[in-house]
Amino acid sequence: MSYQALYRKYRSQRFDEMVGQEVVARTLKNAIVSHQISHAYLFSGPRGTGKTSAAKIFAKAINCPNQVDGEPCNTCDICQAVTAGALEDVIELDAASNNGVDEIREIRDKSTYAPSRARYKVYIIDEVHMLTTGAFNALLKTLEEPTENVVFVLATTEIQKIPATILSRVQRFAFRAITVQDISQHVSDVLAKEAVPFEPAAVEVIAAAADGGMRDALSTLDQALSFSDQGLTLDVALLVTGAISKQALAAYVQAVAEQDVEAALTQLEQVFAAGKNMSRFTEDLMAYFRDMLLADSLSAQLTKAQLFVWIDIAMETMQTLKNTTQEKIAADVMTMRLAEPLPALSTVDYGQVIADLQGQVAELTQQLQSGQFQAPVTHQALPDKKAAAKTAPYYSKDFVFKALSEATNEARQAIQGAWEEVINSFGSGFGKSLLQNTTAVAASKSFVVVTFDSELIAKKAGQNEDLRVQFGNFMSNIVGFAPEIIALTAGDWSTLRTEYAQLRQQQTSEEVSAAPETSTASAADTRADNQVVDQAHALFGDIVAVIED
Repeated sequence: MSYQALYRKYRSQRFDEMVGQEVVARTLKNAIVSHQISHAYLFSGPRGTGKTSAAKIFAKAINCPNQVDGEPCNTCDICQAVTAGALEDVIELDAASNNGVDEIREIRDKSTYAPSRARYKVYIIDEVHMLTTGAFNALLKTLEEPTENVVFVLATTEIQKIPATILSRVQRFAFRAITVQDISQHVSDVLAKEAVPFEPAAVEVIAAAADGGMRDALSTLDQALSFSDQGLTLDVALLVTGAISKQALAAYVQAVAEQDVEAALTQLEQVFAAGKNMSRFTEDLMAYFRDMLLADSLSAQLTKAQLFVWIDIAMETMQTLKNTTQEKIAADVMTMRLAEPLPALSTVDYGQVIADLQGQVAELTQQLQSGQFQAPVTHQALPDKKAAAKTAPYYSKDFVFKALSEATNEARQAIQGAWEEVINSFGSGFGKSLLQNTTAVAASKSFVVVTFDSELIAKKAGQNEDLRVQFGNFMSNIVGFAPEIIALTAGDWSTLRTEYAQLRQQQTSEEVSAAPETSTASAADTRADNQVVDQAHALFGDIVAVIED
C-alpha cells in the first residue's frame, strides 16, 4: 500500500476526535440527537482547523443507521463509503475549480432527486467564497427553496467574501485557530502511535509554526520525519520550520541590550547565513520580547519601557519587510536601531506641577483680595511636545551612512542614465508627480539616494509603499537591479554627505596613524588617499578632481 500522509491518516472520523473545536462539535451533535437538521450550514475559520473534516463527520452522522449520541459508528456501509468518498449521496465540490453558474445550476437540478442510499443528500462545497456572483445567485435560489432531505455544508476561510443574502440563509459555525498546546498534544499523540522518538521542544516548535492549523502541523511533521531517520529532534524542527533557536535569539538580544552593534550584526549575519528568513526572524524576535515581558525577568540594563520601544521597532520592520526585496538591509537597520540607547524619558513630575499651579492660584487669589497683584513665577514648565515633534528627523542617519558605505560611481551613473525612463514608466500617476524634478545623487545595487525639493515631499516619497514597489520593478527591468529609495531633501543630503565624508576621512587618518613608521607607512598613505578618492567619486561623481602636489 502506498504511503499515506499523516494529515490524511489521522484525520478526525468522529466529533470527539476533533481537536480545539469542542463548541462546534457539541452543537452539531446536539442538533443530530434532537433531529434539528437545517438545510444549510456555513463553516468558517482558518485553514487546517477541521472544517471539511467536520462536514464529512456530519454527513456520516445524519445518515448512519447506528448513530449514537450524535456520533457515527464508522463501521457500517454508509460510514465507510463516506469516509472513502464513494457514497453518491455525499458530494464534495471545490469552489475554486467549480465556481461557475453552470456548475451550481447542475447542483440545483440534481438536488431535486431523492437520495439513493442514504437518508440525506449532502453537498459539501469547500472554499465557497471563490464562487462568482452569478454562481452565488444560483445558489441563493436553491437555499431559498430547499428540497427535503437535502443538506448544504459550505466551508470558507474568508467569510467576509460571502454575500449577506447567503449568510442570512445558513447556520454559521466559527472554527477557531487551534492553540499551540492542543496542537502539541495531538502531534505528540501521533508520534507515540507511530512509535517515533521525539524531543518535546521540537514538538513545540512545529506547533508554534503551524499558526493555529492542525493540517499544517502534521504536514510539517511529515516533512521533518522524512528528513531525519533518528526521530524528531529540535535541530530538525528548527531546520524544517525555519524557526530561530532560543539560544540564537538570546545571544542577539544580549548584544543589543549591551548596545554592541558589531556583535549584534554578527549574530544576525549568522542567522542569515543559516538560510533563515528575515521576516520569520523578526516574528520570532517579537515573540521573544513578549515572553520577556510576561516572564518579568528583565536584566539590570533592561526595562519594560525599553522592551516596548523594541517591539515598536520590530513591528515597523515587519511592515518594511513586506514591501522590500532588501530584507537583509532592513534587518541590519532594525538591529542598529535596537542597539541605540533609549532616549531619556521626561523627568517632569506632573504631581509637583499641579501642586505648584494650585499654590500659584491660591497666591493670586490672596493678592487680588488684598489689592496687591503680582505676576506669579512659573516654577516648572510643561514639556513642549510640538517642538519635540518638529525636531524628530524623517530619516535614519545610520541607514544613510550604511548605504553610503556601499555606494559606487558605476551604480550612480547607471541609475542617472535611466532616470528619465524610470520616471516616464510611472505614466501620469502620483508616483511620477513625486519623482519629477528629483535627482539620483548616490547609489549602489541595493539603494539610491534621491533628493527632493521639500521635506514634505521627501517624507511622502519615503512612506509611499506603492511608489517603492513600482520603482523597484521599473529599475529591475531597465538597469537590471532593484535599489531601494532613500528620500532626502537637497539640504539634508548636503549635510549628511559632508558629515559622512569627514567621518571617513577621520577613520582613514586613524588607520594611517596606526601604521608602522617605515616604508609601509607611505604605502598606507597611498592606500588611504586612494580610498578617499574612490569614496569621493562614489559620492560626488566626475566633478572630483585629483590635484597632485
